[in-house]
Amino acid sequence: MNNLAPIVAFVYNRLDHTKQMIEALQQNELANKSELYIYSDAAKNEETHKDVTDVREYLLEIKGFKKVTIIKREENWGLANSIIDGVGKVINTYGKVIVLEDDLITAPSFLLFMNSCLEFYQFEDKIFTISGYSNIVVPKTYKENIYFAHISTSWGWATWQNRWESINWENNSYLPILNDKKLLKDIKKKVGNQRIRMLKQQMNNKINSWAVRRLFTQIIENKMTVFPRTTLVNNIGFDGSGVHCGTLSGNLDKTNPLSTDSLFDSTPYREDLSINQLIFEKNNTTVLSKIKDKLIEIIKLKVYNGN
Repeated sequence: MNNLAPIVAFVYNRLDHTKQMIEALQQNELANKSELYIYSDAAKNEETHKDVTDVREYLLEIKGFKKVTIIKREENWGLANSIIDGVGKVINTYGKVIVLEDDLITAPSFLLFMNSCLEFYQFEDKIFTISGYSNIVVPKTYKENIYFAHISTSWGWATWQNRWESINWENNSYLPILNDKKLLKDIKKKVGNQRIRMLKQQMNNKINSWAVRRLFTQIIENKMTVFPRTTLVNNIGFDGSGVHCGTLSGNLDKTNPLSTDSLFDSTPYREDLSINQLIFEKNNTTVLSKIKDKLIEIIKLKVYNGN
């Protein structure tokens, strides 16, 4: 495969997570043919300075890629600003990117899947982004290895320059969405109410999420994300160490094994109503679903701890 997309990784102060992310990426069959850009954010305060320094010393040791470029921020940008800037710079040079954060563990076929999808769907206008993480458990009755959904994720993804440049990063541009009850109802059917809640938080400056702004640009443009049937990415960041993560995840690596297949099978774009319903159910929060999710998390935590 020629003309591989560069990988852009964002790290901060978690050395162990960063090592696991890099080591998993090195096991990918296309790693030694891929260029890796690593954006290292500066310490936010004196307490995090040593941890950031330790991460930066490790970054100098990284091998196994076609080329490694390290960008050390001189000030603390925060994740959202760093991603918007870093992805923008790299994608302007290469026309496409694959993006990871420091707590994401990839399957050995992750790069193959992402590059294959970037090549195959490049001129499919309906596709906005590629996800390496599977958002739902796909039923056995669904035969394809790829599915399409209006929702998007930030856990290992890829896109092209023309899609990225269409994103509106200004908060006030999304206010009309929140004031349009009919539009919100339609959006809820597509992606559930969790993302709508995030957009409200973004508008009220309670969070600073690049991902929610990308998603709502995608929704407004009525475009889709390509997902693998079985996840190619696990998030190990829900251990209390991250700035934006809690202390537990339903995506614990011991209970949600990574796929061993590349999964790419040149599936033409098509929307599937059964998939849409599963996406809605997974991402729409009700009182009953909160109780159910909490029970599942407790069970999974016991499994994870070997109890």
